[in-house]
Amino acid sequence: MAVDLDLLRRAPKVLLHDHLDGGLRPGTIIELAAECGHRLPAEDPQKLARWFAESADSGALERYLETFEHTVAVMQTASALRRVAAEMVADLADDGVVYVETRWAPEQHLHGGLSLRQTVEAVQHGLEDGMAVAAGQGHKITARQLLTAMRHAEDSRQIAELVVSCRDLGIAGFDIAGAEAGYPPSRYRGSFDYLKRNNARITVHAGEGFGLPSIWEAVQLCGANRLGHGVRIIDDIPFGDGVAELGDLAAYVRDLRIPLEMCPTSNVQTGAVASIAEHPIKLLADLGFRVTVNTDNRLMSNTSMTGEFAALSEAFGFGLDDFRWLTLNAAKSAFFPHPERLKLIEEQIKPGYAELAART
Repeated sequence: MAVDLDLLRRAPKVLLHDHLDGGLRPGTIIELAAECGHRLPAEDPQKLARWFAESADSGALERYLETFEHTVAVMQTASALRRVAAEMVADLADDGVVYVETRWAPEQHLHGGLSLRQTVEAVQHGLEDGMAVAAGQGHKITARQLLTAMRHAEDSRQIAELVVSCRDLGIAGFDIAGAEAGYPPSRYRGSFDYLKRNNARITVHAGEGFGLPSIWEAVQLCGANRLGHGVRIIDDIPFGDGVAELGDLAAYVRDLRIPLEMCPTSNVQTGAVASIAEHPIKLLADLGFRVTVNTDNRLMSNTSMTGEFAALSEAFGFGLDDFRWLTLNAAKSAFFPHPERLKLIEEQIKPGYAELAART
């Protein structure tokens, strides 16, 4: 039986995989586009939201990524970056999120004359604005940045160095994103080696648009602490006589507790899986993988953390205990100092779920 939607909305949530440029409010896009002279496919907020969702719902990762041309175009000034970041925090806090790592690619936001560090500073100011507003409304949320290098760019090293040089701003870690086919993680091995030497946290988009080789390289060559999506790990779990048998790579990922940042709705849109009901998330959870639930791009997927929880509840019968377990998985996997993770778990997540359980 599906869990009540209002109950799910009030459940504490931890979001590890959410793109800043994939979660803008349609109205904000229209206002920012008017300021910078960017032409949009629609000028009405509802029509624009529908355009993003329909364009992203193509079954191909490459087509999905094309929608970002419009959001990135309106995020080229410090004020725009700050506004988008602040609104993101407010929207997530309203959805019950207590911790988020927002990922975005600073190299894509330099057309207005900002330096890489200035873009990071602008987003940080926005996150702080959003956290302050949420706190004033009784919602405690912690928001941190993951800096992303794009696979198609010539040099990922400058973003790796930015992660290290901006530690004073509380940067959570490094990510690499974009189309996987033709751009294996090992292509950027020098950047990953630099990050590892400097004790930086690493997550890698892998096993979404490409298969097991992408996951193997991310883990074994690049030192990924987490896997962005990782859906294709299921390809290393054959069934013999109806019993799941883990291959060497799948067993390695499970046994080392390498978190999977799974994004069910997005995975359907990009063709990684055929439907929510066929998503391997439940099987992987049952097999003991450290599975987490995420939104990926809330605008393009027309989703939220509550929406993702509701979809899983309907497809697999997940209840509050399941969502508590998934949320704790995410909290344990956050690129957040250990004492702060413990406080998050003990002061927000566990009491929040206990209160909801007492009401059911």
